[in-house]
Amino acid sequence: MSNTVKIKSALISVYHKDKLDEIVKKLVELNVKIYSTGGTKDYLESSGIKVTAVEDITSYPSILGGRVKTLHPKVFGGILARRENNEDKQQLAKFEIPEMDMVIVDLYPFEETVASGAGENEIIEKIDIGGISLIRAAAKNFNDVLIVPSRNQYEALLHLLEEKNGETTIDDRRKFAIHAFNISSHYDTAIFNYFNQGDTDVFKQSILVSNPLRYGENPHQRGFFYGDMDALFDKLQGKEISYNNLLDIDAAVNLIAEFKDTAFAILKHNNACGIASRKTLTDAWNDALAGDPISAFGGILITNVEVNPDTASEINKLFFEVIIAPGYHREALEILVQKKNRIVLVQKKAALPDFQFRSLLNGVIGQDKDVKTESKSDMRVVTNTTPSQREFTDLEFANIVVKHSKSNTIVLAKNNQLLASGVGQTSRVDALKQAIAKAQNFGFDLKGSVMASDAFFPFPDCVEIAYNAGITAVIQPGGSIKDKDSIEFCNANNVAMVFTGIRHFRH
Repeated sequence: MSNTVKIKSALISVYHKDKLDEIVKKLVELNVKIYSTGGTKDYLESSGIKVTAVEDITSYPSILGGRVKTLHPKVFGGILARRENNEDKQQLAKFEIPEMDMVIVDLYPFEETVASGAGENEIIEKIDIGGISLIRAAAKNFNDVLIVPSRNQYEALLHLLEEKNGETTIDDRRKFAIHAFNISSHYDTAIFNYFNQGDTDVFKQSILVSNPLRYGENPHQRGFFYGDMDALFDKLQGKEISYNNLLDIDAAVNLIAEFKDTAFAILKHNNACGIASRKTLTDAWNDALAGDPISAFGGILITNVEVNPDTASEINKLFFEVIIAPGYHREALEILVQKKNRIVLVQKKAALPDFQFRSLLNGVIGQDKDVKTESKSDMRVVTNTTPSQREFTDLEFANIVVKHSKSNTIVLAKNNQLLASGVGQTSRVDALKQAIAKAQNFGFDLKGSVMASDAFFPFPDCVEIAYNAGITAVIQPGGSIKDKDSIEFCNANNVAMVFTGIRHFRH
């Protein structure tokens, strides 16, 4: 088995020509013979680079509007031939097939074309055939051939060429082959998912970008994030984002997206421990913090408006790990970056996936994202008492928060402020009692407040407990065989209750 291979010839077929110049310049210095075709050949020749046309090898021109250029035995024979196999060498000589020591490919931008909203004909034409075949062939024969499957590997290639003067080891070629199969499998997955929209018979996902984390949920666990954080955030400063930070950031981003008016939220362990919507950001911050100033310590902060200096001064009094906002006033940023480990993120306008999945047992479960948010028009009043306009507004607010809290959950709210919540309880009664106790502990008067539940009440005990605490309006999905009992209690005590018909479990 050969180990070191001196690169004497290279086939280059790329869609994007940027970043290619340095590579080609180095190949020329190393006296590497360059083969190419189509637009790549024209580009190289326009730069004064001597290129041998693939058509000169195959004696066939590019045909079918460029659909067939490199698909020929004289091209793939030179890539797939085993250098130490005598029969292969004899066939190369017999058919006058030149050996290819390196193949550089940059595929047609299929995903980018889909994302641009292009029509299907244009998308289909961006399914690369020759390029993907070149990648697979060269990667298969990594024992003799170096494959560079995308422009993202140009920097590593240039370093290799300079460091080893055009020679590659088997370890080098294997490493690049791994990248190649990653690129080809990802490309095919993207094509499959384009054609397979809405069909759930199979599960295929591929993410090229990965980031190792300090650790997983706990220090003894490894952790990784597969995705492109730079597409969602600009990180202005702070320590490395952790696995648990990411879980909270995800919860925070999805929660704040529900609000159009100025809002501020504080999250801990994926649940809001404080949130308020106000006319000014400082008021929203202060009222969010009032919801649970103890749990807010070390939390994740998020708002949907630019952070101003006054609010930043108030926020700076609290220890927190992450703050997320669409922007920061210059003076506000100067305040917030005083503590160097504090993670400061600018949230970009970017769409999030509408399909969710997670690993489970020996497989994966998936579901459509819960994008249903009930408004007043979705609420069916089932009691003699109708909520006031303020109560309807608070019911909408509380229902948003309950939707983004761990089940079983109860949320208590008043004047667009979270008073308290009971989350992650095995009993809905316990969740309610927890919420009432927390609200009272932080000095809130529950008289005139509203209650939201993520699922129906199986018994009337919750509305009775809520009434005794001063709650005057309730929102829940309904659907229990004993809904009538809860309705009768509310009617007897002038409590307003609405059904939405929508459950919001979150586990």
